[in-house]
Amino acid sequence: MAPSSFVWRIITDTSLWPQWGPSVVDVNCINRFILYGSKGSVKTVMGFSLALTITSLKKEREWTWSVGGINATGHRIIPINEDCCMLFFDMPIWAIPYSIICLIALNRIKKLVTSIKNKDFDLEDFTN
Repeated sequence: MAPSSFVWRIITDTSLWPQWGPSVVDVNCINRFILYGSKGSVKTVMGFSLALTITSLKKEREWTWSVGGINATGHRIIPINEDCCMLFFDMPIWAIPYSIICLIALNRIKKLVTSIKNKDFDLEDFTN
């Protein structure tokens, strides 16, 4: 369990995307913490880079992006209480097979949250 602000920080910090995104090897973005309209590129596990643009953002609630000019996943947080939230990935119907990748990402985010809470991983390591 983690507060929504904690999970939001993890999913909007581009330096952490390779830690939890199974298809992401590296990110080059004009903003470390994404903003509406942030642009950059994401290097995939397939070895090529694609342009990314943050296409919508509601602070501490949800964000969507396009990758390679195609609308990709949405990332949505629903707070349950002060110390707990639910995280969802939204995707177009044609991308349903990608849900397996999203499930892996959710599990990695959960492990990141646990590691940070147990002090096995320090978010401050990613301040540069």
